[in-house]
Amino acid sequence: MIHRNAPLTPTGRLRLAQCVVEDGWPLRRAAERFQVSHTTAARWAHRYRHHGTAGLHDRSSRPHRSPRRTPTALEAQVLRRRREHRIGPLRLAARTGIAASTAHRILQRHHMPPLAACDRATGEPVRRYEHSRPGELVHIDVKKLGRIPDGGGHKKLGRAAGRKNRTGTGYAYLHTALDDHTRLAYTENLPDETAPTCAAFLTRATAWFAARGVTVQRVLTDNAWAYSKNTWRQTCQDLGISPRWTRPWRPQTNGKVERFHRTLLDEWAYQRPYTSESERQAAFPGWLDWYNYHRPHTGISGQTPASRVTNLSGQHT
Repeated sequence: MIHRNAPLTPTGRLRLAQCVVEDGWPLRRAAERFQVSHTTAARWAHRYRHHGTAGLHDRSSRPHRSPRRTPTALEAQVLRRRREHRIGPLRLAARTGIAASTAHRILQRHHMPPLAACDRATGEPVRRYEHSRPGELVHIDVKKLGRIPDGGGHKKLGRAAGRKNRTGTGYAYLHTALDDHTRLAYTENLPDETAPTCAAFLTRATAWFAARGVTVQRVLTDNAWAYSKNTWRQTCQDLGISPRWTRPWRPQTNGKVERFHRTLLDEWAYQRPYTSESERQAAFPGWLDWYNYHRPHTGISGQTPASRVTNLSGQHT
């Protein structure tokens, strides 16, 4: 790759070198003609004279020898500890007696991915995927969320008073359907997560996506009891949807909806102290609308979910 400030391209270097080597121009005349220094003209002429056209391309600035490079055995030790303990450069440096910057360079030299890009359980790089069209795959999951008692919970009243006030509040079950391609989300607050409730939610979610021009083809769920019953399978069959299930103990497969629920908790459920569950639920439709239509999503290059559905952003007011 040519440096952006380089005065000569490979074509210009060839012309300069030919003027000196083949046409017999003096170096100073060639340097003045091509507006480069005398040493630059001499370098390209020398390379052309000894290596031909191939010598006019940029060369790596890496030295031929690196006598102070970290020994191979020590590099192998750093890589082994990284694989076994899944730790970063700072802790690797403490365990191997080298500088943290040296440990970082070793990891980079051997193309080791950052810990943030690795699976926590296995240490293997996370394999990301995305379906090419809306509706090809919809992720479905349930988030169990403790209800806020009237008067507020511990965030509003403090730990001691909040503990006394929470008796008998129960749980809210947030059922979410999230499109894999667009990240468009549909969520309902339901009283339980039984098979009939989940099946009825799927019917309403399918209709909601259809009203926005998205035809659901497949749904992906975990292996919860409600999703393994005949009620769920029959509902999928009636709607013309193919059901899919994640591998047991692998919630990462359904990671998009899991990540949505984490965003939901951070930006809505726990975003501020609420005085009651009804107050928190009243704030949810506005947040979900903002998420779908206005919030830049980092997983899709800063676009909004609605912008990835044909004409959907234009329909919204």
